[in-house]
Amino acid sequence: MEAYSVFKDLAIIIIAAKLFGIIARKCKAPQVVGEIIAGLVIGPCLLGWVQTNDFILQMAEIGVILLMFSAGLETNLKDLVKTGPMAFGIACSGVVIPLAGGTLLYLCFYGFEALKTSPDHFFKALFIGTIMTATSVSITVESLREMGYLKGKIGTTILNAAIIDDVIGMVVLTVVIGFYDSAAKPITVVCNTVLFMCISIVGGFFAYRIFKKVDQRYPHSRRITIAGLAFCLIMAYCAEKYFGIADITGAYLAGIILCNIHDSEFIARRMDINSYVLFGPIFFASIGLKTNIKNINGEILLFSLCFVAVALLTKIIGCGLFARICKTPMKHALKIGVGMMTRGEVALIVSQKGMNVGLLDPVYFTAVILLIITSSVLTPILLKVLYSKWPEVEESADQ
Repeated sequence: MEAYSVFKDLAIIIIAAKLFGIIARKCKAPQVVGEIIAGLVIGPCLLGWVQTNDFILQMAEIGVILLMFSAGLETNLKDLVKTGPMAFGIACSGVVIPLAGGTLLYLCFYGFEALKTSPDHFFKALFIGTIMTATSVSITVESLREMGYLKGKIGTTILNAAIIDDVIGMVVLTVVIGFYDSAAKPITVVCNTVLFMCISIVGGFFAYRIFKKVDQRYPHSRRITIAGLAFCLIMAYCAEKYFGIADITGAYLAGIILCNIHDSEFIARRMDINSYVLFGPIFFASIGLKTNIKNINGEILLFSLCFVAVALLTKIIGCGLFARICKTPMKHALKIGVGMMTRGEVALIVSQKGMNVGLLDPVYFTAVILLIITSSVLTPILLKVLYSKWPEVEESADQ
């Protein structure tokens, strides 16, 4: 493929994403829904105008990194500390119940009897549940920001729980692969996660002091924005490269570290320009671009539909149930459950790792894509309905 052909692809993606985004808004749905549908329309699923390639996937990865960095910048540390214990409990419940639900679903479809003849059968079933544990709040974050509710207590709880959820999910993934593949070491992941968090706290303190001094000397300057972006990318790189943690976690922590400097909102606005114009539309459209439903047979379609239903319901039940245990009103617990049900890049990463070691047959990857599409479209719509009925003022962090 010639290098200049990417310009055509980018032009089609941006125009289609914004056009469908405008249509979505006219229909009173979040703009991200339209951008995801745009990817379906222009991708292999329908028109076939744009094919996914490494360049587009890398641009999409930058998009989600910027989105999570901005979310971190807009976080209120007081709310973060206040919702931390509850978010941890929600994350744990949001991992255990989907893990059990996915495992049972696979065994119900392909038989419990196979466990006697093939031990690997159980690990494949367990891996289906592992895929369901992943949570991606990229779409939830964008939807809440679009509606103006990202900084509320519920929005902060969802965001924190999702970050913790992904860390726990990665540990579960490594444990499952560790029992299936002796080359992996589950204890290493746990140690790396704890080590990364400790280094982030210590290093983050010094980074914050440096940024605070630069901010005081050069307020509202380009250099503070550039330095902030570089810090975000370094954190994302180190998280993935040296600690085996999702890069979005590093980006979010970078935003958290800088959220209390005077120009945090200034940096967030500058990041939002890049995200809104280019990287954001590419990320959301890429979800649709990855979908191709032309080769699905009846059995895989039925399994995929059940997979989607179980994945969505177990997240809502698991996360919402613990929120209710914490005496959160039902209407707010439902928001938390719905906000946690999205799947995205983490589910894709988990699935890819499973295929690499033989735990997931490629044919079931369709179910994962269908889950991502369905949750990505349903979550913003349901959140909009729930917040329209019970506005932000009811769950403000200051109440």
